[in-house]
Parts: sequence; structure tokens; C-alpha cells
Amino acid sequence: MEDALYCQTLGADALGFIFYEKSKRYVNPVTAANITGELSPFTLKVGVFANEPDIKKVRDIFYEAHLNIIQLHGDESYDYIKGLGLPVIKSFRINDGFDFNVLKKYPGITYLFDAHNEKGLGGTGEQFNWSVIPQSLNNKYILAGGISHNNLEDAIAMLKPMAIDVSSSLESEPGKKDKEKTKIFFNKLKQIRRKQCS
Repeated sequence: MEDALYCQTLGADALGFIFYEKSKRYVNPVTAANITGELSPFTLKVGVFANEPDIKKVRDIFYEAHLNIIQLHGDESYDYIKGLGLPVIKSFRINDGFDFNVLKKYPGITYLFDAHNEKGLGGTGEQFNWSVIPQSLNNKYILAGGISHNNLEDAIAMLKPMAIDVSSSLESEPGKKDKEKTKIFFNKLKQIRRKQCS
């Protein structure tokens, strides 16, 4: 609760809740519901899942935790997404050999690009080779993977993503935000936004 409200105060547009039970950042739906109930209606509440075979479970958690959108970090198919009948962000783990033609199999879905790592499905804090992303996708995806205040300006200037997804770079430990790192990050983001508007 403290972390969520702090991030919202600093200007977070969306907050993610991890429902993948193998994750160190897992939160149960009841706890998530208690937190989302205290958040502004203008803050997007995102439920993160990975390879959950039970579509009904995902849908039940969506409503129980008062979420706005689902973020999928596994190998979910387009049919699986359509079966959910919910707003979805689909994560793709990018390496130098990634075939961006795969995205054509997911029409109308919001994409998230994260670093490919055999050890985990996300939240690894690793940056991938941004140069592999086609410029034709500018403003059409969410960028994740090793983004901090140190490379935030480069990420926005070079890639022009529609949004930035951060996790481990703002933590003191998995699932716990570092207040100083988080404050520095949002201050940097505000500086960049002021430059863009001037």
C-alpha cells in the first residue's frame, strides 16, 4: 500500500500487480484489491500473469482486484487473449534474433517489449539491444527491461515508446520500492516531459 500510494503521488500513470505465483513479487488478489481500492480512478491498475492455463482464474482476479487491464508475460496465444475478453498488454521477450513478424499474429493488442532472459519472464533488470526494434513501431509499444534514470532520456528520444515499464530498477529488493531511486526516476521523467513541452 505504501509503495503504491507513493508511486501514485510521484506521478505513476499505471501500477502493476504480479499474480504469477512463482514470482518474488507475487501479491494475492485480496491484498491487491485492498490497494487498488485506495488508488485514484485515474491510475491504471494492471494485473500481470504468465502462462496461467485457467482463463476463468484470470478473469476472476481481474474483477476481484478491480483491475483495468491484463499484462501477459508468457507464451499466450491470440486465441487465449480473445478468450479472456479483457483489455490486454502482451509482453514479448526481445533478443537480437527476435522476429517482429510474430506481432502480426496479435492484431489490435498493445505490445510490451522486454529483455529475453532464460532465467525469468520479466523483472530481470536487463536491457536488450534497442536497435533491433523497427522504427515503424514508434509510439506503438511499451518499453521495459533495465530502464532507470540513467538511460530514460535515451530510451524516450531514440525509441519513442508509448510508455515505459519499470520494476527492478526502482527496488531495494524484489517487491519493495526504494523511495530514493523512485523519486529520482520520476524527477528525471518530469524534466524530460518539460523539455518536450518547451
